[in-house]
Parts: sequence; C-alpha cells; structure tokens
Amino acid sequence: MKTKPVQQLALVDCNNFYVSCERLFRPDLAGKPVVVLSNNDGCVVSRSNEAKELGVKMGQPWFQVKALADEHNILALSSNYALYADLSNRVMNLLAEFSPNCEVYSIDECFVDLTGMPELRKISYAIREKIIRWTGIPVCVGIGPTKTLAKLANFVAKKHPRSQGVFNYNALTQEQKYKLLTSITVDEVWGVGRKLAPRLAAYGVDTVCDLRDAHVPTLRAEFGVVVEKIQRELQEIACVGMEDVVPPRQQIMASRSFGNPVHEATSLKAAMALFVENACVKLRAQQSHAAMLQVFLRTNSFRPDLPQYHPVMSVPLVTPTDSSLVINRWATLLIDHLWRPGYGYKKAGIMLSEITPNTQQQNDLFAHSESTSDSKLMSVVDRVNGRFGRGAVRISSQDAGEEWGMRQERKSPAYTTIWSELPLAG
Repeated sequence: MKTKPVQQLALVDCNNFYVSCERLFRPDLAGKPVVVLSNNDGCVVSRSNEAKELGVKMGQPWFQVKALADEHNILALSSNYALYADLSNRVMNLLAEFSPNCEVYSIDECFVDLTGMPELRKISYAIREKIIRWTGIPVCVGIGPTKTLAKLANFVAKKHPRSQGVFNYNALTQEQKYKLLTSITVDEVWGVGRKLAPRLAAYGVDTVCDLRDAHVPTLRAEFGVVVEKIQRELQEIACVGMEDVVPPRQQIMASRSFGNPVHEATSLKAAMALFVENACVKLRAQQSHAAMLQVFLRTNSFRPDLPQYHPVMSVPLVTPTDSSLVINRWATLLIDHLWRPGYGYKKAGIMLSEITPNTQQQNDLFAHSESTSDSKLMSVVDRVNGRFGRGAVRISSQDAGEEWGMRQERKSPAYTTIWSELPLAG
C-alpha cells in the first residue's frame, strides 16, 4: 500500500509589497526609509526594512510618526491601489506557471501546491528569480506540510539571511523542528497574533512549540475549535485545504471614509454611485444578483464636539438585479431620505445582501423584470473597463464634485494603468 506523499505547500509572499511597488519606478528610494499610508493618509500599512529599523510600527497613525520622519527623512507615500493591484496580478500569473494548484490568499500572498515535484529548493529559487526579473518585486518562499507551517516557514525565510529567501520546514529533522519552534514566539503563528497570545501565555503557551504540544482538551475547552485547528496544523495535520474555487459572497459591502467632511447631498450621491459600481462589479463577477440594498451614512464619531448622525436604511429590491443603474437609482432615493442638512458626513457606504445565483430568478407578478438590454449593457461596461481600466465607463453622477474623494496628498503616478502617466526613459 502506497503512503500518501507529504504535502509541499509553498507560501509565496511579496516583501514589503506596497513599498516594493513604489520603489520599482523610483530607484532613488533604494536603501532609504519609506512607508506607505492607508486611506486618507491615516496609518502606516507598509514599511521598508529601513523604516522598520527606525522603529516605525505597522498600523501606527502617521501623525505619531511625523517627528521621527522629520528626524530621519522617512518618505511617506499615499496608497496607489491601481498600481498595487496591477503588479499583484502580474505576480500571481507568474506563479500559476509553476503549479496548476494556486490559491491567492491576499494581494501579496499566494499558496502554491508543489507536492510531488522534485528539487523543491531549486524550484523555489526559480520562483524568486522569475518574479524579480519579470516584475521587479522581491518575494520569499516558505514550504510546509500545512498552510500554518508554510506561513511560519515564510516568516523564517524573511527573518534569517542564511535562508536566502527560501525555507523548507519539511526538510528539517524532528530535532531541528523542535529547536526552531522553541525559538519562535506564539504570536507569530497565523491566526494567533498579539491579542490571543497573552491569553495563551496564561496557560504556559509562550512559543510555537508550546502551542503544538499543549493539552488538546484544555485548549479546545478554553479557546474553541479555531485554536485547536491551528494546533493540529502545527502537528502537521492539514485542517485548512487549498481552495480551488472561492465560494460566492453572501454579502458585498463598499464604503469609504472621506478625506474631508461632506455636506452636500449631491456629493454623497456621487460617492454612492462609485460604491454601487464597485459592489456590482463583484456581484456580476460571481454571476449573482442581489435582492436587498442597505445604505448608511456616518458623521465623525471621533469629534464628539460636532453634531452626530448615523442613519441606516435598507430596501428590498422587487426583482433581484446585478445592474449598477437599477441599484444606483435606489441608492439615490435612499440618500434623499437619509440626508439631513447641518451635518458633516465622514463616511458612507452600501451593502448588497440576499445574494443568489443569477440563474435563479424569482420575478414579481406585478413588476417588470430586468430588461435583457440592461444586462447586455452591464456586460459591455465590464468588458470596456476590464480592457481600459476601472472607471473608463462609469455612472455619470460620480462626477458631481470631488468633495467626497480620499485625501491622497502623497500619491505616486499610475505608472502602469494610465497612458499619460507612464514613466519616460530619457
């Protein structure tokens, strides 16, 4: 009887991804401390190694970093999501050439199943070399028998220079595994983090090895099945499989915090048109339609000195639809009901729910069904935007002022998605 081969799951993770994307078109930033900020230039979401060494923390508000930035000439850039998404797609397409079984985990991470392939170290270095050569983005590769251990192996590949960006947990002896897991604190485990680590420490679980070898019934009784699954993954028992097909979403939300308070209903409607378009693109991509729409508005809850108003309203759609035009008409009507003068709105958004496959159509006896022409129009819009970039064709009400736009005072050009902003070689 043949024994089942050990899983060889590789986690390929782009190093300091947002910063690496920016440096790709700014070689003068190499070796300098750089950070990328979140929406409205609020918090640090990506750091170069030089910025990490200076003490900049992930998620730290930018206003807390300004003094340190001035002292050490740390460059801060606004998030350039179009650039990051484009480069991410290029990286993921290259990874698909190495294995037919890949699962994109996030914009900068992908699990690649290398089970049964020979010379894994050679393949891993080939992955790194091809991605850096074809995209300019540096990556590290961690290999393990489970997703949790692959994630941990990637952590080792990044932190230890001797690994040269590749670490295979499966290649270790039992003694080496014990020594490694004893040297890593439990908060580095995927799914544990800093919030759960103090609770585990109360039970004497301080290292990864402690968690792997902890008393199973006690762990399950105190922390539930999620932590038990993490423990089993550390014991090389796969509990989280590769997802070939991502299940359809049951709810789709699109929202944004505004760079400046919005006071006019027309600006709110413009923002809402963008949210509707973004949500409906995701809805159509999974070949579904929605039967419920919710719209919400928020004033700035961090400013108790200002008038507060947080309305929410939902409306059932008579006929389930995936049409941006139909849903936007309803969203506009809800804004008319919710908007009140005298308030500065800091955030708004929509949520689509009651989502079902578009092959399941329950029409209303007394309502007109969605027209075939509207469905064809949405299909054409998606194709045009897919070819020429998001927003090439959009709902006209989006252009009603820019009061609602994000604050992006430090944003780099759209180097790869807008012709007029392509870099020039002199």
